[in-house]
Amino acid sequence: MISDSSIARKERLKEIDDIAKDIGIAGKYVEPWGRHKAKINLKFLSSVEHRNNGKYVVVSAITPTPLGEGKTVTSIGLSMALNRLGRKSVVCLRQPSMGPVFGTKGGGTGGGYSQVLPRDDINLHFTGDIHAVGVAHNLLSAFIDNTLFRKNRLNIDQKTINWGRVVDINDRPLRNVIIGLGGNKNGPQRNSGFDITVASEVMAILALSTNIHDMRKRLGNIVIGMTRDRRPVTADDLKVTGAMAALLRDAIKPNLVQTIEHTPCFVHAGPFANIAHGNSSIIADLMALKVADFVVTEAGFGADLGAEKFFNIKCRESGLKPDAAVIVCSIRALKMHSGHFKVKGRHFDKKLFRENLQAVEEGCSNLQKQIDNIKVFGVPVVVAINRFASDTERELALVRKKAIFNGAASAVVSEVWKYGSRGGLKLAKAVMNATAKVKSHFKYLYPLDMPIKDKIDTIARQMYGAGRVSYSAAADRQIRRYESLGYGKLPVCIAKTHLSMGPRPEVKGAPEGFTLPVREVHASAGAGFITPICGSIRTMPGLPSDPRGEDIDINSKGEIKGLS
Repeated sequence: MISDSSIARKERLKEIDDIAKDIGIAGKYVEPWGRHKAKINLKFLSSVEHRNNGKYVVVSAITPTPLGEGKTVTSIGLSMALNRLGRKSVVCLRQPSMGPVFGTKGGGTGGGYSQVLPRDDINLHFTGDIHAVGVAHNLLSAFIDNTLFRKNRLNIDQKTINWGRVVDINDRPLRNVIIGLGGNKNGPQRNSGFDITVASEVMAILALSTNIHDMRKRLGNIVIGMTRDRRPVTADDLKVTGAMAALLRDAIKPNLVQTIEHTPCFVHAGPFANIAHGNSSIIADLMALKVADFVVTEAGFGADLGAEKFFNIKCRESGLKPDAAVIVCSIRALKMHSGHFKVKGRHFDKKLFRENLQAVEEGCSNLQKQIDNIKVFGVPVVVAINRFASDTERELALVRKKAIFNGAASAVVSEVWKYGSRGGLKLAKAVMNATAKVKSHFKYLYPLDMPIKDKIDTIARQMYGAGRVSYSAAADRQIRRYESLGYGKLPVCIAKTHLSMGPRPEVKGAPEGFTLPVREVHASAGAGFITPICGSIRTMPGLPSDPRGEDIDINSKGEIKGLS
């Protein structure tokens, strides 16, 4: 089988200036990073603000499995197929974190004949945005410890500091560290830790800001801890906001690249959906909507996570209303949700690739719940069945029948991995029909003036199927404190496992009636949401037993190989 890298290297890319010109972005707004990628100056947005927006389509999925559902492949292929049908389309994706690239997941640029290019650049350093986020985050960390070292002029209670440091690789031993070892000259000794960079509140701020001044204001509102008399300490108090904004001055500009068929693609910002809100930048979407008939944007992980946060957080901040949603599934992933199969590392049960209608039907419980989750927001749903070679016609027909029965406007087979845009024409037509014939009655899941616990309870019950929510003593105290400080009217961004709707990743399908345990609660006041930390979720992932990084190398031509 030909590899994704081999397919990508055979394609002749267009100059990035031409890609920009194709969607009406004048050269004066294009800041090239080589021949095939560029940043778009924010002044472009003000030059087109008088234009009407195109149709806004969000792509989500069933709950992820180790076999992959193909959400990014589908997002890219759908956008290319819309272009093939004569509709000007732009796709907006998150930038992949290097943690998953070298860990379990691999790259995040699609695959087969539905890829975004240049794939190696995007999957690795790209234009340096994630590095800029990491440096800005760690600069704030350094200012915190310098203030403690310099007689603690802000009277910070060290026990309340919730701002550690970040690095963009999966590094398990850094989760909990002791800093300041070696005596007083190295600063006060205290417990701290590292998160992965894409879990940083700074990354969420980058993704949710609507302009550079909004970004600076949000950075200043970051709360790093409390004073001894229980007042919040912010980045503004530490006088570091301006320097952080300066480090992010270029990172806030969206990155323009192209698909394998030269469809324009914005790849910008990369917050995780199981920790943060899991969506690409508002600014990229705003630009795309002004130049395209259709904008396809991707929300991370399952519809209960990324799509819920897209609707309740991203749409609230942007003021945008989606016209349709696509839920991606695959036959083999649905079989996994039957609970009858186990996967160990990259070793799959061979029975997954044989026809099994009973397993497919049982696994469709997850698809049904995710359809219901989207319909709660009043948005029409199209189901895309990402086809693999082992799928049978009877299995595909069963999923289409179940999807329609459970409320999808349409359910079609997608073969964009194998055929590119030609394999996505049925999906593109279904999306066009959904936006034309089924009116979106978009609404939020909860009002902002609802108490924090009620918001958490609403999400847990309606999105996950929980019966109740439990709180640790620490979480109870934190919620009371944040409400007393005026943060109670922020939306909620739940951090939980993405591998199950429940709190335990091994539970598949659509569990019901379970208890969702909230162990602690953080106020991401700069990003503008409250983050309950549930179950055993970690903000610094670890590497698997056979990490993807083992396969990556440089070949005799100096090209990167093994980057899936």
